[in-house]
Amino acid sequence: MTQEPQTDGLATRRGVLAGVGLVGLAGAITACGAASSSSTSSAPASTAASPTGASSTSASASASASASASASASASASASEANSAATGASSTAGALATTAEIPEGSGKIFTAQKVVVTQPTAGEFKAFSAVCTHMGCIVNQISNGTIDCPCHGSQYNIATGDVVAGPAPRPLPVQPIKVAGGSVFLE
Repeated sequence: MTQEPQTDGLATRRGVLAGVGLVGLAGAITACGAASSSSTSSAPASTAASPTGASSTSASASASASASASASASASASASEANSAATGASSTAGALATTAEIPEGSGKIFTAQKVVVTQPTAGEFKAFSAVCTHMGCIVNQISNGTIDCPCHGSQYNIATGDVVAGPAPRPLPVQPIKVAGGSVFLE
């Protein structure tokens, strides 16, 4: 006895999964497109979709992704402006930071420039790529003498960039910097 597949108008599991996948893909594409455009051009798209109360899952996901990308871009721009205002008052134009902003025995991560500047000992400044050599994630913290990657736990020495722990296959590449007039410049 063979059981025939039911096709009584209910969505099949495969159809539902395909639909959910397409909604996720549409959201990702919308988010990527919104992140690369200016925040003013993506803001109307997200506000236009929200007031209509669209019942379509695709429209809701796209609106959410657009709003998310816009908020992320705005927060990133605000953080950059705040950082520029903080460093601009006491540093020369084009400097990453003042030497006073780089803590001794630690450092500071500049995500926009994808660089980490450390001060292992007083007056000694080093710079490394902020891109983890394992999977390309951006490192996110400096603690206990290491530069740490959030993705898989790789850790690098703040003085040399050498791998201390984790799956990273190579040290962080050295980045050339210049320290002049109390400011740190990326060369």
